[in-house]
Amino acid sequence: MPLQVEIKSKSKLKIPSLAKTRKRSDYLWAYFMIAPTMIGLTIFYLWPIIQTVYFSFTEWGAFGQYEWTGLDNYRRMLEDTNLLQSFKNTGIYIIFTVPIGIFLSILIAVLLNQKIKGKSVYRTLYFLPVITMPAAIAMVWRWLYNSDYGLLNYLLSIFGIKGPQWVSDPKVALYSIIVVAIWSGLGYNMVIFLSGLQGIPKTYYEAAEIDGAGPIRVFFKITLPLLSPVIFFVTIMSFIGAFQVFDLIFMMIGKSSTALESTQSIVYLFYQHAFVLNDKGYAAAIAVLLLIIILIITAIQMVLQKKWVHYD
Repeated sequence: MPLQVEIKSKSKLKIPSLAKTRKRSDYLWAYFMIAPTMIGLTIFYLWPIIQTVYFSFTEWGAFGQYEWTGLDNYRRMLEDTNLLQSFKNTGIYIIFTVPIGIFLSILIAVLLNQKIKGKSVYRTLYFLPVITMPAAIAMVWRWLYNSDYGLLNYLLSIFGIKGPQWVSDPKVALYSIIVVAIWSGLGYNMVIFLSGLQGIPKTYYEAAEIDGAGPIRVFFKITLPLLSPVIFFVTIMSFIGAFQVFDLIFMMIGKSSTALESTQSIVYLFYQHAFVLNDKGYAAAIAVLLLIIILIITAIQMVLQKKWVHYD
């Protein structure tokens, strides 16, 4: 009788199984392995975002002192003509660089995905601007755009055409920067599209060839639909990158240039207020506004993708 009681009492004890213990250990090791990345993201990304949002409600003094001003910086935006002009410049930049850049990248990727001689060399040449420092790109293109001894105006002079002032004329400077931006971004998008093209099963193309479909019909009926997830990814990244354009404008347009107002982007205006005018509160408000706009546009793209992106 005592033995039966002892057995029953032991059976009621909840002893964790070996599988649960191993699962808990796996979770602990997983959290331990991602901890450095999470700590880095928190310190260098999440915390600065929180600080920026807080500072957007403040006004900074000359010696790093600041005071809470509420919504004054956001009310100031409504009357800031420079901010409206920077939004206009950034909008024009996005309208040209994103669709043209994506179209040319797809075209080049499709051509380099064919069986042609020296395609590795062509891929390398197209990708070189991606690994080149923006300062070097800006210096080369400033020489090409130079109105006195630049290569472009020299070629135009051969045909009796007087070339414009590419980076100092307010009517031309922004479009000159757009050309450089499209050229320098082709290689990065091309590599992504190449990886997407190589992931499309060849059986689709073999079936289309048997049915007698031409290359144009194959491109629009097979390649584009199956490449749509990659196009969607590149579109989002291109929009975000275009909203954050700064380096080309900073290095190609001088601070005293007459074309500065017609070329400055939102991020360039943020730089001016944050590091030149020492108006960090208003600069933080511009950064928060830019973040909100990017989030809204990205959310809209995530909703609209259901109508044209094919994951099957």
